[in-house]
Amino acid sequence: MRKVAIFTETFLPKIDGIVTRLKFTVEQLVKLGDEVLIFSPDGGIREYCGAKIYGVSGFPLPLYPELKLALPRPSIGHALEQFQPDIVHVVNPAVLGLAGLFYAKAMKLPLIASYHTHLPQYLQHYGLGFLEGTMWELIKTAHNNAALNLCTSTAMVEQLRSHGVERVDLWQRGVDTDKFHPRFKNEAMRSHLSQGHNDATLLLYVGRLSAEKEITQILPLLEAIPNSRLALVGDGPYRQELERIFADTPTHFVGYLQGEDLAAAFASSDAFMFPSRTETLGLVLLEAMAAGCPVVAARSGGIPDIVTDGVNGYLFEPSAPNGLLTATQKLLTNSSGIEYLRQNARQEAERWGWQAATRQLQGYYDRVIEICKPALVS
Repeated sequence: MRKVAIFTETFLPKIDGIVTRLKFTVEQLVKLGDEVLIFSPDGGIREYCGAKIYGVSGFPLPLYPELKLALPRPSIGHALEQFQPDIVHVVNPAVLGLAGLFYAKAMKLPLIASYHTHLPQYLQHYGLGFLEGTMWELIKTAHNNAALNLCTSTAMVEQLRSHGVERVDLWQRGVDTDKFHPRFKNEAMRSHLSQGHNDATLLLYVGRLSAEKEITQILPLLEAIPNSRLALVGDGPYRQELERIFADTPTHFVGYLQGEDLAAAFASSDAFMFPSRTETLGLVLLEAMAAGCPVVAARSGGIPDIVTDGVNGYLFEPSAPNGLLTATQKLLTNSSGIEYLRQNARQEAERWGWQAATRQLQGYYDRVIEICKPALVS
């Protein structure tokens, strides 16, 4: 049994790809016999699946109020000393994660870090592109404190290495193939998403409604594809602006869906749209594929690790004019091949379970603990 302290900048009750990955990872770690303590911004939750949560009070991030900035404080060190972890795992070291870095070094604890949010590329979408070089320097400085750095796609492994981050390896993807499954397809959910237009071509987006997701790229599709409708599942800081942009179009802002409702949304749609270029992995793509929903996504970041063009979905070049539209039209006009895409998408997702990904993570934990032993003894 290991005692694992996880520091994360985001956790429940917030919902996003990072939180989803952490939820399943924590669940599997506990199930496999580890004891887990999570340090995260305070969301009013004190326990999850047998893991204790140490909530740190914070304040909303100005550009993204759904995220809380939780500042390091001495009480974190006291809690860590009481827990006596075998290893510290810092997820996206930024603010609260700096406490994890500091106390791991001060207490001479083995330290591992993982990279999930491609912040340098996010800056471009908030008019802060001039800070990209500085951001990479901060990322390099933070991550090079760790004995091992994990990324969730080969593209991000290469990106971090090219910017001077050392000791980088791949943490494989994971998806719940029982929860996301074609069997959840149903007409009631399709009617809800399409607002009663069940015979329309239903395009789906699931995720954060924020500028860096480039959701506005879907707008021309509604004009070019006859009898098409769009369902946007999720919420975020860009929602009001998107509601203005998509006004007078057949777009339904659904809000958050969870559990079987989310699985049914994927399974009941005709195509999943994912125009974002900032994805380190794109967990929702795997969820869509597990549900048998054909995907159209940007050839960027970690996405080509998941989607093979023309085999289990379609990719488009982000720089190509009308790239998303062209790829979507290919998918929708290939009526004889859609079932082939659905089956291949499901088969790809079935290769990646959360237990396998977590056992791999435990292997990394053991490796780092072993590597750090001589240094800790000396």
